[in-house]
Amino acid sequence: MAEAAPALVRVTERVWLWPHHPDPDRVQAGIGVIAGDDGCLLVDAGHSPALARRVASALGGAGLPRARTVVYTHHHWDHVWGAQEWGVPVVAHELTAEALRAEAAKPWSEAYLRAETARDPRLAPSYGARSRAMAADGWDAFRIVPPDETFTDAHRIRLDGVTVELQHVGGGHAAGSTVVRVPSEGVLFLGDCSYPPPYHLREPGAGPDLALARSLLDDAYEWYVESHDAPRRHAEAKAALGG
Repeated sequence: MAEAAPALVRVTERVWLWPHHPDPDRVQAGIGVIAGDDGCLLVDAGHSPALARRVASALGGAGLPRARTVVYTHHHWDHVWGAQEWGVPVVAHELTAEALRAEAAKPWSEAYLRAETARDPRLAPSYGARSRAMAADGWDAFRIVPPDETFTDAHRIRLDGVTVELQHVGGGHAAGSTVVRVPSEGVLFLGDCSYPPPYHLREPGAGPDLALARSLLDDAYEWYVESHDAPRRHAEAKAALGG
């Protein structure tokens, strides 16, 4: 049976979301879209070039302007492997840049995935998902795109009609984790910042960083958008965190 085509979901007047895939084996993070009058800022690039092309087509179908900038919430593959398809400047925290330079130097291919999984079987879920994500394009032209611009603590990007604020929050999932605020829209993109470390790095008993998640609750924001969950309104997010 063919899979139903997903579509952009409108969160607020200027904020849209390409939703995450509900099957965790796909490891497909959502992609945020912040629409300025002069172009869109993307929160993460997608887990593959093929996915990036689908989202780019959906932007046009929704009457949105083309992408102007990509912001990485962190360096993990399901957030950055589509970047080569966008062909626009990328902004990220300096620790994300450092990690991606190391990732870009690896010889990504099916053979490499197999060899690394044999070396550490805990990589199998992630590396199997990478293989499936890249099936449409293959590896010959694939490249990881490190950011063009980095920051340390905070950064602001102004689009025509909307301002976007980036804040480094770190955490156990990825040292470079960044949240993306859209104050005028009351939307906060959380990335994966409060999630446990990746499976192959996770110690027994590791769980979500609830203290970090609670620290980001703010009455000024109505929408909280994680990369692998549906958007939550403020009251729902507060209740989920025991607030």
